[in-house]
Amino acid sequence: MYDNRPWQASDLFLLRVARRNAPMIAFLLVALASMLTVYWYFSPVAATAEIVAAGSGLRELSAPIFKAVPAKPVTQRLPQSPGPLRIGIIAGHAGHDPGAVCEDGLTEVEVNQRIADMVVAHLRAQRIRADLLEEFDARLPGYSATAVVSIHADSCDYFNDLATGFKIAGSSFTDSSQLSICVEQAYRLATSLPYHANTITPHMTDYHAFRQIAPGTPAIIIETGFMNLDRKLLTTRAEIPARAISDGILCFIREVRP
Repeated sequence: MYDNRPWQASDLFLLRVARRNAPMIAFLLVALASMLTVYWYFSPVAATAEIVAAGSGLRELSAPIFKAVPAKPVTQRLPQSPGPLRIGIIAGHAGHDPGAVCEDGLTEVEVNQRIADMVVAHLRAQRIRADLLEEFDARLPGYSATAVVSIHADSCDYFNDLATGFKIAGSSFTDSSQLSICVEQAYRLATSLPYHANTITPHMTDYHAFRQIAPGTPAIIIETGFMNLDRKLLTTRAEIPARAISDGILCFIREVRP
């Protein structure tokens, strides 16, 4: 039956609100329809998951969270080159002070300098770069080399007939044992001097250059002999201790650079 009752005021208000917000209402309806369509399209058919799981013998479906990647062989890097040979030779006390001084005026620095000059000449003759350094050389801080050898001599004073021989102390900051062994063996063989281990002092074991040169640089300090009983060897026959030190360094090079 047709209702001819007049419109209520509330109906007119709702109609005005609907007309005013028609675009927004239309947008919401379209969005809702789109969501329902997407949900319906991507939803599996009922019991599909259960059927697949039953067919595969699995209680529940699961997907792997990683992808298996075949192992690739590791290509080893080429070994780094150890760099060119470089030997630092310190002439003890050079450029600083005379060192030990004998009654007749002979100074330790003279003895050290002469032997150091010969060692550098021998190494350079073998086409090895050799740097002649002073006691507190400006190049020492951070100095990097294949090896560093500091050459010194012992006292001029006469103590007793046992005050003869040589001694070596190696750096405690870097393994310098092979350098010590090579130089000790070569020096003992060439000079026939005894190894005077009981007179090694803290000035040798804590030698300042050990703390200055670059970490990883093997270093030793050698006292080539006493300037009293061993004076003739250190002065008139200085070629012998110089050659011995050079041979010891070459031995070390052969050991570390076969």
